[in-house]
This record gives sequence, structure tokens and C-alpha cells, in this order.
Amino acid sequence: MKASESVKNYPSTRRMYTNYAARSIKKVCKEIGPRYSGSEAEKKGIEYMSEELKTCCDDVKIESFTVHPKAFMGWIPMAGVMMIVSTIVFFLGQFFDIPYLFYVPVVFSVISLFFGITEFLFYKQTLDKFTPKATSYNTYGIRKPTGEVKRRIVFTGHADSVKEWRYSYLGGPKLLITVLGGAIAGLVYCTVISILTTVKSTIDPAFTATFTVDVLSYVLLGCNIFFIPVIFMCNGKLVVEGANDDLSGCFTSLAILKFLQDNEITFENTEVMAICTGSEETGLRGSKAFCKAHANEFSDVETVVIALDTIRDFDFMGVYNKDMSGLVKNDGEASKLLKEGGKIAGYDIPYRTVSLGSTDAAAFSQAGIKATAFSAMDPAPARYYHTRLDTHENLDMKTLEAGLDICLETLFLFDEKGLNV
Repeated sequence: MKASESVKNYPSTRRMYTNYAARSIKKVCKEIGPRYSGSEAEKKGIEYMSEELKTCCDDVKIESFTVHPKAFMGWIPMAGVMMIVSTIVFFLGQFFDIPYLFYVPVVFSVISLFFGITEFLFYKQTLDKFTPKATSYNTYGIRKPTGEVKRRIVFTGHADSVKEWRYSYLGGPKLLITVLGGAIAGLVYCTVISILTTVKSTIDPAFTATFTVDVLSYVLLGCNIFFIPVIFMCNGKLVVEGANDDLSGCFTSLAILKFLQDNEITFENTEVMAICTGSEETGLRGSKAFCKAHANEFSDVETVVIALDTIRDFDFMGVYNKDMSGLVKNDGEASKLLKEGGKIAGYDIPYRTVSLGSTDAAAFSQAGIKATAFSAMDPAPARYYHTRLDTHENLDMKTLEAGLDICLETLFLFDEKGLNV
């Protein structure tokens, strides 16, 4: 049976639960507000979602975990400062014959590159021990089948929001990519040049710095046009509402369970779950904590996780089968299931890659759980992405409804066929 065949007048019923999602997003934004990782507001948001889950689930829980909110993005201003120092030290090398002077930019650039790769590219928690800790939360609800559990489907979104990316707001994707890309290129350049200079000086004591200083040091000094602004990339005083990213994912997940509850639909052998994670914006900390606690429990039956992240831009709906800046491959069967669900709903949604950043699906995929992601966001990225423009007034009802429709059809398809589609 298709979702569209499960109730009378399905289009108007689907629209009713789209409106539920929109109303809930507005309520959280207006009454709770921005929800930075580990904050009291994030906790209140999770508690609200937990209460909503109780109206449509058999079992609901909230779980806490430790998070270091400043670790994930903290490497950027740290690297910016160290690179500024490195360029100045390298430049002063032409005036002062100080032994091992070039070791400073070598050490600083290698440290910056290490934390950039591990934290921002691979989402490892390498900076956590150096930053303050806080408590964050996940909540999840389970809707049990009438009979034996033979398969399980999980919909998940994240409840937290992020500190504003200053250059996304001021100049959109072009300014953001220019500042961030220039700083990364400068970091790589500084690393290579400082290492080569140090090696050359060590091998050849008679090595003169004429070429190195007169040319390379001025180029390095010029990289500060990127290193200085990148320090201020995040606006520490402004946490965004995160209406689309990602209350849209949380309340679409909840709307699915509400649809089942209100229409008295309970599957015979399919367990349906919804997870609202905390601290996704600070390095997938919530989904990683959930997987650490529950991954073994998901091996009992065929399980698929569908992460819903930013359901806003209709023309950019996609199944994300590659995640974490393209470094993590989401499950092929799960991605095909979601794509087939989209076709049943009337949408031929393409496969896409998360080119910069990640979704919670990556954490589940890394934990060995079959997962994929659905998103509808301009990958440029969109102007509202991580800015004050991501408000409850900037929702798109057409895209929200399409996203809900696709997820419902995927759910009913999975109940009927599992991953064999």
C-alpha cells in the first residue's frame, strides 16, 4: 500500500501535517529561540520535541552527552592567528639571523592543518580536550508494530542551530568561498614553503634567504588578507534561528509519526523511529553519541536511517548518497529506497553529494548502520544558510510538503518491501 492510499483525501491530510510542522517550527523559534549546542535553549528545544514524541510513540527517551561546543569551528580562528604569526616570523627572517627561526611557521602551520583536517574534514574530536565542555541532549521516540519487529526505519533531524557565518550573510556564497578558500590555500602554501625552507636551510648552511625572503615572504605576508578576516568568520554574538536548518528536519520526522498516530496506522512488522539530535552543528556530536550508545541494538533487524536536513529549496531536492564533504559513502540500498519513494510521490530526485560539511547520516554510516540523507538546499550555499535569514518567516511550504510526501511514501514502501526495491 502507498501512503497516498492509506487515508481518504490524502493531499489535504498531507497538507495538514505540513502545517503542523510549520506551526511547530514557528513555535520553537518564537518561544525558545536560537539553540546553540550545549545551551539551555537547545535543551528546551529537545524537551519540547520529546513531549511531542510522547503523543505518537510507545517509548520516548531523552539522553544526555558531553559536548565541547567551541571545538569544531574553534580551529578556524586559532589557525588564523597562528598563520598571521607565522607569516610575520617568516618575513622577519630576512632581518634577523636567528637559529631555527623558520621552525615557528612550520610548527604553527602543521598544527593548524592537523586540526583543520581532523576536525572540519573528518569530524574527529581532536580539539575537545582543549575547550570547555557542556551538556547536550538527544531525544528519540519509537512507534512499535503490532507484531514481531522484522525491520526498522528511522527519521532524524537536528535540533541545534549555529553561530552566524558572518561572510555568508554579508556577501553570500561568493564572499564565503573567497575568504574561507583563500585562507585554506594560504595555510597549505605556508605549510609547504616553511617546510621546504627549513629543510633547505638545514641541508645547506650556506643557503641564502635572498629568493626565499624577497619573494616568498612577501607572498606569505599577502596571505593575511585572508587570515585576518577568517578569524572573524563566526559571529559569536549571534546564534541563528535555524528554522530550515534543521527544525524542518525535526518536525518533518515528527509529522510522519503524527500522521501514523492520528490516522490509526500501525504496521505489522515495521518499527518506526524519530530521533532529534543535539549538537549536529558542532561536528555531529549528537548523532555520534547516539550511535555509540545504540549502534549494536540496530543490528537485530534490517534497519535504515534517513537524515532530513534543511527542507527549503524545492529545485534542489536530493538524495545524498555521499556525505561529509564527499568522504563518506552513504548506503546504496538506503539511497535507492529514498529515491524510489520520491518517484512514488511524483518526484525524480537526483543523487547528490554533500560537498562541504555533513549530515547526521554520515555518523550512522560510519557506525555501520545503513543510512542516507534527504535535503533540499541550494548547495552554493543558500544565502540563509547559517545566517540570521534562516527564520520561521523563511520557510517554503511547497518544499516542506514535498519532503513530507517523499518520506511517507518511502516509509510505506519500506514496510512493504524492505530494502529490496
